[in-house]
Formats: sequence, C-alpha cells, structure tokens
Amino acid sequence: MQPGTLFLIPVPLADAASAKSFTPYLVDTINAVKEYIVENEKTARRFLKEAGLKTPQSELVIHDYGKHNRDSGLKEFFAGLMAGNDVGLMSEAGCPGIADPGADIVAEAHRKGIKVVPLVGPSSLLLALMASGFSGQSFTFHGYIPIDKVERAKKIKELEALAEKNQTQLFIETPFRNDSMLDDVLKACKPQTRLCIACDITASTEFIKTMSIGDWKKQVPDLRKRPAIFLLFHA
Repeated sequence: MQPGTLFLIPVPLADAASAKSFTPYLVDTINAVKEYIVENEKTARRFLKEAGLKTPQSELVIHDYGKHNRDSGLKEFFAGLMAGNDVGLMSEAGCPGIADPGADIVAEAHRKGIKVVPLVGPSSLLLALMASGFSGQSFTFHGYIPIDKVERAKKIKELEALAEKNQTQLFIETPFRNDSMLDDVLKACKPQTRLCIACDITASTEFIKTMSIGDWKKQVPDLRKRPAIFLLFHA
C-alpha cells in the first residue's frame, strides 16, 4: 500500500491573526485530512475551527506530540500514514519544523518514504528577517542563547563578530526574560552595531524596529511577556 502524505500546516502566530495566516489551499487541505499530529491539541482544535474546518471534530484522529508524549517513540504517529491516510502536522504556532520539535516527525517521514508537503503560512523568523532590513542572503538562527550572564555576554559578542561579516544573527528568549536579554545585548554590543527587535508579529500590538545599539539605549522598549525575535547586523 502506498503511504499517505504528510502535510505541514502552519498555525497563526497571534490571536485574531487568522485572516493574515490562511490560504484557500490550506482550508481545502484541512477539510480533506481527518488525522493530525499536533504539538498542542487545544491550540490545534481552535485553529482548525478558525480556519474553516467543516468536518466534525469528534471525527478527527489527533495525536499529541507535546513534550510529555515524545519519549515513547514515534511509531504510533505513523500508523495512519503507513496505512495510506493523509495526515496534517501542526506546531503550536508558526511553521512545523522551524524552531519546533515537529522536525523529528518530518525526518522520520522521509526515512519511511512518506511524501512531505509544506503549506504556505507565517514564520516569525522569516517575517522578522524580512522586516529587519538586514541580509537575507546569509543568516543564522541560534535559538535560545545561554542564561548565565557571563556566558550570555560572551555569546552575544560572538554573534556580533559574525554580524560584522555581513551575516544576520537571529536569536530568541523566553518572553518573561526578554527585558533582561535586551539589557545584556545593549551592554555587550558596540554602539554602531544594528539591532532589530521584532515583537508580537502579526498581532495588533506588532512592534518591529531597527536601530543602532547606541540609539536603542536612548529608548528602551518594554518587552515583558511579549514573544520577540532579536536580530543583529553590522552595516
């Protein structure tokens, strides 16, 4: 039997951002798929409803690959696919597999010879890069950098050195530690280094701004509890 197709389905980045996030093909796809592998079942069900799902949710098969359900292996997630059923993979927000544990599901799909189809949708990393004015030809996403103050300062300086070679450096922090991160960036970097802060992307409170470190020191924003991406570049 031919395996089904694994569709990678992006989820909105913010509340009330549905209209900015869905495409007709995505809506058609979710109404053709009856089985999902999701990082957060509650988020996934809400998304499907907002996106225009017509299938009764009680008829869906939903596998939760949240952090408490990954230790038992991936076999159960692939039974439907190997039986020929199409399956949708969904992150909690944004694109599956991008800064997201869904990458493990996609990798296993390739090992099993399953067709993988990525759908168009919002990626906070790419949207931040697009809006930064920094190089989109050469860039690196580092995820979370060290929490320890000494190690963090060292890492920020390393990223700044890479930025000076015309490579954009992207990194993130847990929202409640954003202000501490920004403070450390402002202390560690040279005044002329450029920093973009992209916050609440696609939300009504969206804030995206690029300035030199020297200028940021004159007007430090409040980033507490707001999802943000930090980008460094040197121009």
